[in-house]
Amino acid sequence: MQDKKIRIQDVAAMAGVSVGSASRVLNQAANVSPDVRAKVEHAMAQLEYQPSHTARALRSRSSRTIGCMFSDITNPLYARAFRVLEDAFRADGYMLLLAHGLNDVERELESLRTFQARGMDGVICAPGHERAPELVALMNSMSMPIVLYDREMPDTRADALLFDHVRGMKDACNQLFAFGHERIALALWNAGSRPVRKRIEGYKAAYRAAGMEPPDLILRQPTPTSSVYEDLLRMLEGPAPPTALIAQGTHILVSALRAVARTGRRVPQDFSVVSIGDSDFTQTHDPPITALRTDAELVAAHAKALLLDRLSGRVQIVAPPRAVVAPYDLIERASWATRR
Repeated sequence: MQDKKIRIQDVAAMAGVSVGSASRVLNQAANVSPDVRAKVEHAMAQLEYQPSHTARALRSRSSRTIGCMFSDITNPLYARAFRVLEDAFRADGYMLLLAHGLNDVERELESLRTFQARGMDGVICAPGHERAPELVALMNSMSMPIVLYDREMPDTRADALLFDHVRGMKDACNQLFAFGHERIALALWNAGSRPVRKRIEGYKAAYRAAGMEPPDLILRQPTPTSSVYEDLLRMLEGPAPPTALIAQGTHILVSALRAVARTGRRVPQDFSVVSIGDSDFTQTHDPPITALRTDAELVAAHAKALLLDRLSGRVQIVAPPRAVVAPYDLIERASWATRR
């Protein structure tokens, strides 16, 4: 056990370098030679040096932490997004701290206030209430840069990472049209957030571009974890049932597949299915489900670049908001086929 607290001066002395050089290694500065870095890291290990992160934050005015708030972390796609974002920022010496907004505006406000109070360097967030005026006002009062994760809040100063839902939905619908499906159901949760708005926009645009009026086949569920089973079952047993479905994953998709099976329809022989979002479930289901998927690593790289550009000064904090659009890939699997 150490008799006295080890200081950075002790590390520098053992390594045979200046205190400034030891500090640069500690703060992961780029202008350090490999030899000096190796000596300092060896000395730190030998002395069991534990830096004071609070003191470092005060000196550098950086906490090396990023606040991340998602509306629903029970969604496997958000869980995967956080994992990839965490790895991307960790490579640059940042730790991500996750908050669950629960699609509750008061909880979202509380999370953002906590990020501010704890001195986070930046924030990545996907609020469930992107048009709430109190959220907009709070974001505009915060001192750190913010990146919106697939949300549109035009009255904020935040940069935005957006997914191209319209193009993705058009691609999925157009391929189903090519297979002979004209009555395609769309199952989503009943939110006013950007992803839902844009998916419906893309769905309707695909029909109109094909010279058809969009059918009344959109199912909206109360929450992302609600079951669409009863609603889809009634639709499938109705007089003009759909022959294909595009469903938000994962909970809505699972309940939709149960309804399809309940009617005796087989996928893909009798009914085609496309998932919005890719997960272990879509990949391992029998048959594997065709999915609209974003490249998680590319998305994380875009989010990191937007935030670190502001933090490094490459883009001034007062510069106008920027937006980057991430495309969807249509991953074709065995859950869709030509209509018989």
